[in-house]
Amino acid sequence: MNILGISAFFHDSAAALIRDGEIIAAAQEERFTRRKHDDRYPGKAVAFCLEQGCMSPADVDAAVFFERPLLKFERLLETHLSVSPRGFEPLRRALPLWARQKLHLPSLIRDQLGRGFKGEIYFTDHHESHAASAFFPSPFEEAAILTLDAVGEWATASIGVGTGNRIELTHEMQFPHSLGMLYSAFTYYTGFKVNSGEYKLMGLAPYGEPRYADLIRETIVDLRDDGSIWLDMSYFDYCHGLRMTSDKFHQLFGGPPREPESMLTQKEMDLAASVQAVTEEAVLRSARYAHEVTGKSNLVMAGGVALNCVANGRLRREGPFDEIWVQPAAGDAGGALGAALQVWHCVLNNPRRPLAGDSQRGSFLGPRFENSDIELFLDSLGARYRRLDDEAELLDEVAGLLDESKVIGWFHGRMEYGPRALGGRSIIGDPRSPEMQAVMNLKIKFRESFRPFAPCVLREHVHEVFETRPEEDSPYMLFVAPVHEDWRVDLSAEDQIKMQDPDLRTRVSVARSRIPAITHVDYSARIQTVDAERHGRYHRMMKRFHELTGCPVIVNTSFNIRGEPIVCTPEDAFRCFMATDMDALVLEDFVLLKNEQPAGLAPDVETYRSQFGLD
Repeated sequence: MNILGISAFFHDSAAALIRDGEIIAAAQEERFTRRKHDDRYPGKAVAFCLEQGCMSPADVDAAVFFERPLLKFERLLETHLSVSPRGFEPLRRALPLWARQKLHLPSLIRDQLGRGFKGEIYFTDHHESHAASAFFPSPFEEAAILTLDAVGEWATASIGVGTGNRIELTHEMQFPHSLGMLYSAFTYYTGFKVNSGEYKLMGLAPYGEPRYADLIRETIVDLRDDGSIWLDMSYFDYCHGLRMTSDKFHQLFGGPPREPESMLTQKEMDLAASVQAVTEEAVLRSARYAHEVTGKSNLVMAGGVALNCVANGRLRREGPFDEIWVQPAAGDAGGALGAALQVWHCVLNNPRRPLAGDSQRGSFLGPRFENSDIELFLDSLGARYRRLDDEAELLDEVAGLLDESKVIGWFHGRMEYGPRALGGRSIIGDPRSPEMQAVMNLKIKFRESFRPFAPCVLREHVHEVFETRPEEDSPYMLFVAPVHEDWRVDLSAEDQIKMQDPDLRTRVSVARSRIPAITHVDYSARIQTVDAERHGRYHRMMKRFHELTGCPVIVNTSFNIRGEPIVCTPEDAFRCFMATDMDALVLEDFVLLKNEQPAGLAPDVETYRSQFGLD
């Protein structure tokens, strides 16, 4: 039986296909349209899933939407009308989209799939979709479930339990009280974009001190023992306005929101540290309560807040659970997969067999490209390349380039599902280079200099480099861990002075470990463990680099510039390679060096950057 899951019309549209309970394909619409956080109906993602499954719409037995639009519309109406007339303007803006699409989803889905589709259409609750996406692909026969996000229909968080092929959500928190909305309010106030800048706020937090944490707890948030929160809505504007925070919020924190792209000050750093501290405490309390009420030894998580890898790292180290599994597409894109799995197991009552590790296949669920197609594309451009069919020769080449501090675009296998590049569409570099972070941030990613990069580490060596258990699994880059003391270096008096400099570029330039490119200012790192079973060639490449250098770690960041979705096709990868200061590009078995490319192949850099909102 083929079930197609769909998430759309909020932040990240996506599609996922399962066949008899097995995950066949999943992808976000943005990867195909090249429109960041594309929230339109995921027509191209659906087409890919069907192609990957070698099927037509006529072969789809059921299509599932990841939430209940009528309940969501009820919440929208009730919320805005309750604050009339202030809520009229946002309601007026929202109504046309609801009238055209969201209230007519069954007919929209049938129209999009075409006359061949004769299957059933289902709707699941938003947080049920999150819960299903977390539990069913996990390796656990039973587990506590914790979902945390901004808002679904009414729920903003839920606790439940998964056993076998069943999910039961027993507790929930409701809008407008929301941990995700609280974090997004501070994202907005510190000058970052809501629904995409939250990870920037998390990366900024280690530069600050939580000086405002007590003020947040005492004034705007009542954080309870079970992890639920109550917000004083007089400080927020998201129920009835077109901004996240109110004038009262601005007065409390000493002025209006920071202008986007303006200089970051210590105030923003301290605000980031403060809301991060409150968020971590809320996550820890929620998890402890989930453990108490379910009695389970394992935990699964999803929802946008579950992407807060700093909180996840603390939960793994300090929490009551033996094991934790977080859905790699934890945000709304993952709802497409969860919705399909929810119908397969809970509605149709089909059995479930957990797999060792998990059944997410490393989250490599997107398209892949054959060498023949890549060669045809490169030849059509007149690009200069070498095809290395001997993998050992290819890996020697890549390891050697990394050892020379070259920055490499790595394109191999199926594209990742979720917001992280995990070795399918990655930009990689040598973590031992003190200049690597600045080079990647400013010359390749075109992004803020304070942003940390994540390490990939061979799983068999993770406990040697980071403070984790031996071979502790973290394949989806969703947990932060400290760099092991043996890898840290003593800071000189000059370095100590630099660490107090208000210019973050100076602070981040201080080498705090033998792998400075991935060591954040608080000695933390957002680790991805790489193993042979999930990662194949990527693991073999890292082993070769380790043999050459003695370093089992590489830098990994997503293959894109700021504002651009992660690359999907060889064409996307080549354009990004030529428009940035990357030194080399590896497209499956093809190696291209920047200094060997003919003049005229590079796109106009300014045009390329402006396409994604950079000018």
